[in-house]
Amino acid sequence: MTLSNRQYKDAIYDQLARLGKAVASPTRLELVDLLCQGPRTVESLARQAGQSVANTSKNLRLLHAARLVETARQGTYVTYRLAGEEVCDLFRTLRKLAELRLTEVEAITRDFLESRDTLEPVDREELIRRVHDGEALVLDVRPREEYETAHIAGALSAPLSELKDFLSELPQDKQIVAYCRGPYCVMSIDAVRLLREEGFEAVRLEDGVPDWRARGLAVEAAGAQP
Repeated sequence: MTLSNRQYKDAIYDQLARLGKAVASPTRLELVDLLCQGPRTVESLARQAGQSVANTSKNLRLLHAARLVETARQGTYVTYRLAGEEVCDLFRTLRKLAELRLTEVEAITRDFLESRDTLEPVDREELIRRVHDGEALVLDVRPREEYETAHIAGALSAPLSELKDFLSELPQDKQIVAYCRGPYCVMSIDAVRLLREEGFEAVRLEDGVPDWRARGLAVEAAGAQP
């Protein structure tokens, strides 16, 4: 069938709209954000997103129908992964656009941080300098499986749930920089508060691994801690 110019354009924009519809959900956006950290089972995604397995599966199927995620079966478990790094780029671009165009994003973030004693993030260039000069220790406070998938080069794994047990191994004479999944991940905020309460000089890094990688900075994967 030969398409007219109008039919061709309508057909193309209809396909583009499929992607828009697929991510037009807070839950699905969070699932994409989680999958930017690495492959996950449905059960793990449901737990991290605070959703039921049934609801998580439903939303993952919608993302799969739009070809934004792929699946692999391991025994009785189904693992989801992003269909490509471009999907994470799409999420990061949407996040950046929201920060630029929606004043509500800044207001919500400001109110949240102020309610937690305004923990300001450390500038990434300053972090690079501090780590290079041996002035800072970088902690990845995400779940260990995410650290093992990929982490900022040189970072130590200290999951938030285990951080109290890790305190005795931390140096008191170095600044500690904690990071997690990105600017809206609260694990690093809780980690910095705990570290400060225990007498450490601690700050948080807004960037997550996808942001770090996108900027061409060193990321390690599936290796032992340095």
